[in-house]
Amino acid sequence: MNPNYSIFAELYDELFDPNMYLSWNGFVQDNSRNNRILDLAGGSGKLAVLLTKSGYQVSILDLSSQMLSLAKQRAENNNFSFDLFQANMAQNWHLNKRFPLISCFADSLNYLSNIGETKRTFFEVFNHLEKNGKFLFDVITPYQVNVVYRNYMYNNDDDPEKIFMWTSFPGDIKNSVDHDLKFFVYQEGIDAFKMVREVHHEQTYPPEKYLSLLKEIGFRNIHLTSDFGRGKITRDTTRAFFVAEK
Repeated sequence: MNPNYSIFAELYDELFDPNMYLSWNGFVQDNSRNNRILDLAGGSGKLAVLLTKSGYQVSILDLSSQMLSLAKQRAENNNFSFDLFQANMAQNWHLNKRFPLISCFADSLNYLSNIGETKRTFFEVFNHLEKNGKFLFDVITPYQVNVVYRNYMYNNDDDPEKIFMWTSFPGDIKNSVDHDLKFFVYQEGIDAFKMVREVHHEQTYPPEKYLSLLKEIGFRNIHLTSDFGRGKITRDTTRAFFVAEK
């Protein structure tokens, strides 16, 4: 199922390591000039803030109005603004504008339900890029899904009023995983914890499949790397990075 961020947008916003956002920001800078950029599934705007501070003019497209509200608030807290678009990235965006850069990080493409939705997203990206524009994205690999996430468990109780439990199980489809996410948030008024729970499904494919889809749609000069552009793809690569030109 697709994540319903209306339940815990603010809680979900805390899951990714802040250093990941610094690395994604660096990956964009390494592969582009300071320019206008559309961040797909940009969520609460954590990456958008870093990109703006690095000289980019950032727009965010996201399915969740709650996430976009967090992005608006985060921009205001930093004394700037983002153009915000609410849309499903696997459907027609209806933006009536094109960008020299489009990015998509943080497992966002892996939340798409099937290869058809991935292809449709790539098609929309292609149509919303300027000529010679670049598409920068990453995806988790089958190794991450089948080895790292196999019977994966993580608990975080650093904050005694907000406890997080994460358990992963193999999905029903090849190269997929289901994440059982539970937050236990202390409610002062009733002196008890409230559990907020969601199950997130992620699906991925071999890097060669993404390459094939990009070429089929018309992208060129496609570069595939690991480690935020610093390494080559190997058998145990956990996250694959792509740069493709229109």
